[in-house]
Amino acid sequence: MHSEIKHVQAQFGREIIHLETGKLAKQADGAVVVQYGGTVVLITVCVSKEPKEGIDFLPLTVEYQEKTYAAGKIPGGFFKREGRPSESEILTSRLIDRPIRPLFPKGFVNEIQIMGLVLSSDGVNDPDILAVIGASSAITLAGIPFTGPIGAVRVGIIEGNFILNPTYEELEKSVLDLVVVGSKTGVIMLEAKAKELAEDKILEAIKFGHRHLQNVIGLQEELRKQCVVTPKEFTYEKIDDELFNKVKELSCEKLVEVCSLSDKEKREEEIDLLWGSLVEQFKAAGSEALPEDIKLALVEAEKEEVRKFVLEKDIRVDGRRYEDLRSISCEIGVLPRTHGSGLFTRGQTQSLAITTLGTRADEQRLDGLEGELSKSFMLHYSFPPFSVGEVKPVRGPGRREIGHGALAEKALKFLMPSKEEFPYTVRVVSEILESNGSSSMATVCASALSLMDAGVPIKDAVAGVALGLIKGDDKYAILTDLNGLEDHFGDMDFKVAGTRAGITAVQLDLKITELPFEILEKAINQAMKARFIILEKMLQAIDKPRANLSEYAPRITVLKISTDKIGELIGPGGKNIKKIIEQTGVTIDIEEDGTVLVGSVDAAASEKAVRIIKGMTEIPEVGKIYTGVVKRIVNFGVFCEILPNKEGLVHVSELASKFVKDPNEIVKMGDEFKVKVIGIDDLGRVNLSKKQAE
Repeated sequence: MHSEIKHVQAQFGREIIHLETGKLAKQADGAVVVQYGGTVVLITVCVSKEPKEGIDFLPLTVEYQEKTYAAGKIPGGFFKREGRPSESEILTSRLIDRPIRPLFPKGFVNEIQIMGLVLSSDGVNDPDILAVIGASSAITLAGIPFTGPIGAVRVGIIEGNFILNPTYEELEKSVLDLVVVGSKTGVIMLEAKAKELAEDKILEAIKFGHRHLQNVIGLQEELRKQCVVTPKEFTYEKIDDELFNKVKELSCEKLVEVCSLSDKEKREEEIDLLWGSLVEQFKAAGSEALPEDIKLALVEAEKEEVRKFVLEKDIRVDGRRYEDLRSISCEIGVLPRTHGSGLFTRGQTQSLAITTLGTRADEQRLDGLEGELSKSFMLHYSFPPFSVGEVKPVRGPGRREIGHGALAEKALKFLMPSKEEFPYTVRVVSEILESNGSSSMATVCASALSLMDAGVPIKDAVAGVALGLIKGDDKYAILTDLNGLEDHFGDMDFKVAGTRAGITAVQLDLKITELPFEILEKAINQAMKARFIILEKMLQAIDKPRANLSEYAPRITVLKISTDKIGELIGPGGKNIKKIIEQTGVTIDIEEDGTVLVGSVDAAASEKAVRIIKGMTEIPEVGKIYTGVVKRIVNFGVFCEILPNKEGLVHVSELASKFVKDPNEIVKMGDEFKVKVIGIDDLGRVNLSKKQAE
């Protein structure tokens, strides 16, 4: 690590971005401080000196932390310190990991740890983009073999205009939230949430972002020149050429046969049998090759055969053409007591989505650096081990599950009704029951079916599809609805979700160093064709949200009261509202603007609570007729209670059409009868008439 402080800066949208190294965290192999406005992120990179033995993948871990001091706050709770990573921190860790992982050379198995720490937050600029840029820069300065540097940028659209690095406030108004990570010549990763944007508009936004991230790449190159980085020496794990060639020779014919099997379980079974056979053959020949080394060589031979099969035969290993979808089935209402359910099956991938409706009290409270937020729509993704026929311990949701759930939530977010249209908290859970490629996109489809089955008035059905890529030297194949094998041995996982009107979510991850725009454009248009086919299948199951909610779902009645009546409704220490809840069993949520939400699965209980609340908070209106209860009788008239704790006077002249000398001749204490409000004086005293109400 360099001890001399180096600093570079450049214009990056409306603010200047600063990169600095040599001042903080100098014992790390690479450390860069990135500042944009008042937001500052420290990114460090450390790499182990020796390769990790017995693995065939890059041992990269990314940790990103947002501590509350960055925003001038002290954590809540008993311990007054940060605990496990939040969902937002996990998603940003993934955002850093995904574009960087494919840029390390094959066979590099030294452990790498990237840590991002938000030191300061201005509550305006999101630190996630800065963390990606900092990670690229820190790796570049660490002397680790890396096909970088790379740049990252966020793009929004407000009133038809592209916004570079929109603020939190601008994102609330934007119809697009797009993260573009790229190299000088291509795209490496995409992450987007969109409000039904057309394919060409998404492409235009990607190109806009790619154009503007070039400044950040140039800035990192300038910093690298200032630091005079010396590349470190590393050894690379690779399969012995002689062993690989022998395994390939012995398994070639069988691999061709196995690759043509469309059933995942059968194919895996045949591969295991082939591996066992190879181990026996090598053992019989006196070879000292270890079974695990033979397995690695076989996997590499299978990968080579699958890729060659697809590119040379213009057909996929399961017999489909490049743009073919697997068979699809859609069902709704599959569970008897849930508020809504949808089952989506595509080939050997199956998602069961369940929708639950709740009240405002069920909203998720989030305390991030940008301030306190609440979520009334949540989508959670669950991936049990039986979905891939495995035996594994079941823990809490992992990073992959959180990432897939967040992507599906993005795909549906803009289609959800407003709180005014639908005053419910909505939770959707996707249970993946089978998985062989693109379970996150199956989740999007199943969730849309489930929401419509629950009667949630989403604006349109949403479908998702994943596309893969196999790229040779002079030919490539874009594969619609990729399966697990194509995902494992392919070069791309490109997920696109949307409605009939446009795209609502995009996610692109690569295993190659970049994706040319020519392929990206073709893939987006290929995804649109597939999306329309899936939507047609879904709409055959249910073409619009149900008109009525499930009988088991809560009914929420929305009332509007005067803000000066809120205190009266709540009562001292919550006495009044607690009494209503005890009497009726409903839930009651009161908002600052006087909106009152009464929730209950019992219609009679809800009506009773609404009646009590209206009585307590209603202001008498001139001309309106009420039921009056006689509370006092005086010689000049009768005082009647028309609302809780609100009385009015029926003068003797308004008791009857005839002359009344003594009110006791007409009424007695406790009598109920209709009265009309005929006047309210400046002191708020209410004058009533019995005769005008008859």
